[in-house]
Order: sequence, then C-alpha cells, then structure tokens
Amino acid sequence: MLCLTSSSSSAPAPLLPSLADRPSPGIAGGGGNVRLSVVSSPRRSWPGKVKTNFSVPATARKNKTMVTVVEEVDHLPIYDLDPKLEEFKDHFNYRIKRYLDQKCLIEKHEGGLEEFSKGYLKFGINTVDGATIYREWAPAAQEAQLIGEFNNWNGAKHKMEKDKFGIWSIKISHVNGKPAIPHNSKVKFRFRHGGGAWVDRIPAWIRYATFDASKFGAPYDGVHWDPPACERYVFKHPRPPKPDAPRIYEAHVGMSGEEPEVSTYREFADNVLPRIRANNYNTVQLMAIMEHSYYASFGYHVTNFFAVSSRSGTPEDLKYLVDKAHSLGLRVLMDVVHSHASNNVTDGLNGYDVGQNTHESYFHTGDRGYHKLWDSRLFNYANWEVLRFLLSNLRYWMDEFMFDGFRFDGVTSMLYHHHGINKGFTGNYKEYFSLDTDVDAIVYMMLANHLMHKLLPEATIVAEDVSGMPVLCRPVDEGGVGFDFRLAMAIPDRWIDYLKNKEDRKWSMSEIVQTLTNRRYTEKCIAYAESHDQSIVGDKTIAFLLMDKEMYTGMSDLQPASPTINRGIALQKMIHFITMALGGDGYLNFMGNEFGHPEWIDFPREGNNWSYDKCRRQWSLVDTDHLRYKYMNAFDQAMNALEEEFSFLSSSKQIVSDMNEKDKVIVFERGDLVFVFNFHPNKTYKGYKVGCDLPGKYRVALDSDALVFGGHGRVGHDVDHFTSPEGMPGVPETNFNNRPNSFKVLSPPRTCVAYYRVDEDREELRRGGAVASGKIVTEYIDVEATSGETISGGWKGSEKDDCGKKGMKFVFRSSDEDCK
Repeated sequence: MLCLTSSSSSAPAPLLPSLADRPSPGIAGGGGNVRLSVVSSPRRSWPGKVKTNFSVPATARKNKTMVTVVEEVDHLPIYDLDPKLEEFKDHFNYRIKRYLDQKCLIEKHEGGLEEFSKGYLKFGINTVDGATIYREWAPAAQEAQLIGEFNNWNGAKHKMEKDKFGIWSIKISHVNGKPAIPHNSKVKFRFRHGGGAWVDRIPAWIRYATFDASKFGAPYDGVHWDPPACERYVFKHPRPPKPDAPRIYEAHVGMSGEEPEVSTYREFADNVLPRIRANNYNTVQLMAIMEHSYYASFGYHVTNFFAVSSRSGTPEDLKYLVDKAHSLGLRVLMDVVHSHASNNVTDGLNGYDVGQNTHESYFHTGDRGYHKLWDSRLFNYANWEVLRFLLSNLRYWMDEFMFDGFRFDGVTSMLYHHHGINKGFTGNYKEYFSLDTDVDAIVYMMLANHLMHKLLPEATIVAEDVSGMPVLCRPVDEGGVGFDFRLAMAIPDRWIDYLKNKEDRKWSMSEIVQTLTNRRYTEKCIAYAESHDQSIVGDKTIAFLLMDKEMYTGMSDLQPASPTINRGIALQKMIHFITMALGGDGYLNFMGNEFGHPEWIDFPREGNNWSYDKCRRQWSLVDTDHLRYKYMNAFDQAMNALEEEFSFLSSSKQIVSDMNEKDKVIVFERGDLVFVFNFHPNKTYKGYKVGCDLPGKYRVALDSDALVFGGHGRVGHDVDHFTSPEGMPGVPETNFNNRPNSFKVLSPPRTCVAYYRVDEDREELRRGGAVASGKIVTEYIDVEATSGETISGGWKGSEKDDCGKKGMKFVFRSSDEDCK
C-alpha cells in the first residue's frame, strides 16, 4: 500500500476478495443478452390458491451447476397460481437462475445479503476504533483526496489510496481523543479523472447535505453527520404491528403546513400526525425524504440517497417524527426512488460519471443510461457496487430511522428496457415476458424484497407499477418479484376521465366495477381515488373538479348549499368510499384530500414567481366549524373506522351482485358488509331489493347521507331490514342476482350505505359495536363533538393532548353502556 502524506493517516484493509475470486462488476448480463421464448396467452387467469411450499433460497445454498439449478426450479409455485405462466418457463428459469447466482456470489464473497447490505457502515465516513475512515467507490478517478472545513479545503495532507476494485480509502486518527472531522462540518470528495481535471463531489454515501438558502441556486455541500451521544435521538416506541390491511395516508412534509413556507419534520410530527391518527389511518407514507436539490421534483430527482432532506430538518428530527408516529400506532413507509437518479453533476451521484465505461459507473452509458422523459440517469443494476449501494440504502433507512417499509417509485420504468414510454399494456403476457424485460432490474428487486422481509418480516413493500406485470406481488420463494402490494393506478384515471368527460347519467356502473376489480387474484393492490399525482399543477383535486370555483364562495354552512356543492360533496364521499371498499386490499389517500382540499399543488418555481401559495395544506378549512369541509373529513374518519372494525379490506369475500345501468346502482358484499351505491342524480328508490348471502336482520353501519356528513338525513338508522329467502337453496340460478337472500332498503340519489348483519343471539355484531354516523344504531355508536377522551378504531388518545382538533369523534361504545 502507498504511504499517506499525513503521518496520522493510513489506509484500512481491503473490503473485497481478490480479483481472482471476485467476479467482474458486469458478471450478470442484461436480460437482452438471452433470447426468451414468447408464447401468446389469454389476458387473465383466475386459478385457485396454491398449496405448494417451495423455497428457492434453499436451492441457492446447494451451489450446483447452472443446469442443475434450472432443473430444480423447473416447476415454480407461481405456475400453480397461474398455469399460463408456465408457457414462459424459459424466462422464469433464466431470471430465477440469475437471482440465485447473484445471491450465491454475494454469500460467497460478502458473507451474505445481510452483511452486504451494511455498506453504509463501511463506505462513506465512519468512526472505527479511534479513527475516522472514509471510503468511496470511484474507479474512474486517477487521484483522490478528502477535503472539507476540517482541513481548510486543502487535501494535500489527506490523499487517498485506491484498491484493485476502484475503492478509495483513507484513515485519519482522532486528535486529542476527538474525531479529526467534526460533527456537522462540510466535506467533499476531490478527485482527478482521466481527462486530467480535478473535480469536487459530495460523497456518495453522505448522510446530510445542506445549501445556503440565502443564495439563489447555491450548490449543496456534504455534511458529516455524527452527533455526540447526548444529541442523538433515541427511539422510545416499538414498531406497531403490521395491520391486515394498510390504510395509508400519503404525505409530503415540506408542504404539510398552512404557512407559505417549507414545514419541518417536527412540525409535521406534532401537528399533522395527530390528525392522521384521528382519521383512523394506520400507516403514513412519507414523500421526498431522500435529499433532492430541486424542490419542485416532489422528491423524485434524488441527489443524495443516504441524506435526509435538509429543508425540513436534521436526521434526528426525522427520527423524532417516525418515533412519534409509532407512539400513535402509525406505521411509517418511505417513498424510495431506486428507479433513477438526478441528472445533477455538482451535488448528485451523476457527478461520479466522468465518461468511464458502465462497469465502472453507477449508471449505464449511452441512451440506456438516460431516461428521456424524466431527464435523469438510470442505474446499472448488474453492477456489484450498485447492488451494494442500493441494498444498503434500503437497510440504512430501515435500521437507522425505523421505517416500516417502502413504496418503490417508478417500478414500471425498472421492469422494462422501454421504461413504459409510449407503451400501452393490454394484459397480453407477451408484453411482460420478452426481450423488453429488464432482468437486471428484476433481479435487484428480488434481492431487495428478499432482504427486507428477512430483516423485517412485517415490512410492507409497495410497488408503483402501471403495467400490471404478473407475479410482481408474489413472494420471491415462489418465483415472484416479492412486493407485498402494487398501486391500483388505473382507478384514479377512471375517475378523472368520468369527472372531466362524462355527464353523471352516462356513468357506466359495469365500467366502474370492472376498473375497481380488475386485479390479479392473489396479488394485493392498494386502491386510491387520488394521490399526489392527480393534483399536481395542470390538474385538480377531485373535490375541485366537482365544485371548482364554487368552493371559494359556497362552502359556508350558514347558507343553503347550491346544487353544485350538494353534488360535489355527495360524489366526493361516494368516489372515495367505493374505491376503498371495492378497489383493493388496502387504501391510500393523499394529505388534505380527506376533507376535499381545493385547487391543486404547485411547488415554488420561476413560472409562479416562486410562490408557496399552492404548496401548503389549508387545515383551517376543515377546522372552521361553519365550513362544509368538516363533513367530508368526518366521512373519511368514519369509513376508516368502519374498516378498522369490520376488516373488510382483508376479507377474501368480494361479490358484486348488481350493476344496474338504468338505476345507476351498484350492490356488492365485502367481508361481513353489504354495500349499496346509488349514483343516480335524482332518483330515490323505496324498497330497493338487495341481494345478500346470509339470512337475518341487517342494520345501517355507515350512511353517507347522514346529517353529520353533510347529507340530508333521508335514510332511517333505526330500521331493521329482515331478509327473505330467494329461490332454491344451493341453486344460484333461482336466486335473486345469484344471492340466496335479500332485503329491501331506501336508496336516495347520490348516496352510499353499508349494512351489517345483526347477531340475533346477542343483538350486537361484535363487542364494541358497529361504526356508523349521526343517530345511527344508538346502541352501538355515539358521535361526540365534545372535548375529552376519545376511542377510535381501538386506539385511545386524549383529544386535548394529542388530537387537539375540532370536529366529530367516532366512539365505539361498550356493551355496558349499551344496556344503560
């Protein structure tokens, strides 16, 4: 090894095995290098549930030849789920072999995925045994130095050594028992590339980066973050248990405050988290956590992958936020962006690309390395150090910040070489399993999902995929990619299309149902009517599409509601409720849409004169008692509480019995509930016949027309609905809408009502009662607008201490109270 100029510095031992043992960075070639068999197949298959237990990792540990491994995975459990997939056996054998080979290589040379994913403890700046060690992978560099405030930006005495794998390192002994690089001091990696020029870059593994906010367009500086023990945040609360069905509140911390400025992690924790818990969500999904120099990118053009976005605070502040969420029983997911990276050079990972070949870069070269629509760089997922970087990135956020899982952004772009650009997906399997498939990226996602579920079995991992690729959400051991959920991205598109282009009378009930239920059996979906995507500049929230400018003048409860406001509030509730109840196995709502936030989102930029007016949340709208926003918020709170009590999202029972185009009515059963949606603009149906499974007595569980939800109070909540048998038992064709029983209801226009079956033996469905509204089934539910203690969805909290917000509280009453 070379001697460093500084007498107090020496290079650490090499990280990796010798070149003779270690494969070259490009050991795993792209999917396009092998021709795959393509066979046409039907659009969808709906087989029964697989009963086969199959463990691919067990096969991997046997260290056999390629032929033997392929033979052992010849019949994957996914073929039992969907027999048509077996026609693409060549593809699955190839990608499973690639996964097993990569996993075995990591086990051989790095000690396994768990050890491999601890890269953040080895790379970047770390304190080890009385010294500061800095490592950086930069094979294209010819010389390298560590510079910063600690050496007055002069790296002459802090030159680094390069090993045979392109990893530069330096060891700097502590001075008088203290680190030579102080906590919260600026640092950069300076290197000379093949062209002879010296360049300064932010360390790729930096954990904090800041900029001078007083200077327009000021570049970011890397900041060494290593606070003393007394300043480090210590987590106090355990992770909440994984719910059967996630009810996700998607949020952006920076725009979460009402003031026209960037909000902080602590402000979000103290002011917004209690609102989320009060509305009975069980999961928070945080956007824009990874550092991004361009605020208006919504956090999707990441510059520093291990750094907390400094606009909203420090790493310790973010830990406080996550811990506060856990204390409220909320799990926390993070939006992770591994599909691409910012094109920025001075402050981003792209700065390490100085014209070298792809095996020595984080990214592909040429056109394959650029996303032409996003203007960003694309990772080379076959590269050994890229795998280390990305897998360690996931583990870093889970271990250091206690995140409970991730939403992977841009998965469609990762799955295919064409990135989904100008590509329509019809469901033909040839679209998913062909030479267009990026097997490198799929293998990375399989490794990532396997790792995350091994480290945290209760992790929740969500894929943002619009293509509908089969087995994306099946376990890796079965031959799937390993995600837990995918976003049902076609649903919001349907609602936007209807609201913009179709009159209410032309809405198709069957088309709505088809959109909501068009998902693969055994692969779970997160349904949503609108996320951040639907309200960014150029579009509007659903509430604003429905009511538009009348939201500025017609939302006061002190005056009669106009027809536009009546229609808007009614359809806002119906659209979100049917999306939740029928659209998937989980539900997502974007911050503010629960109360019908008006207008759209527009980050400060030159085009709006750097205004924050549309980059904030106007909580005062829902907190003002005489405004009608409170009704939509109350309904959102109630429908989440309904799911908490009846767990219908996690039920496998989902039966649509009626899609009446003339009446504009949809009737379906989900779990133990019967749902009736009347989309007709003006028709009330008295004695409307509704099919159901079990005989007995049914009562209202949730009614969107209740007065407390801004409705007209037309549905009787003290009415018992007794069933009548239909046809011959066991002969569906003789039944009513293929249901063996029925009961009759009153169904007003633009109203949705959920009914539950009463347990005749105890005159209550469950202990704690049904969730409802207004004066509904008073022996089970109470609605309070008073201060004090509230109990909602099994979570107990003090309104004064935790929620502190105005509005209705839905309280489950005990059976003792019912008997009083």
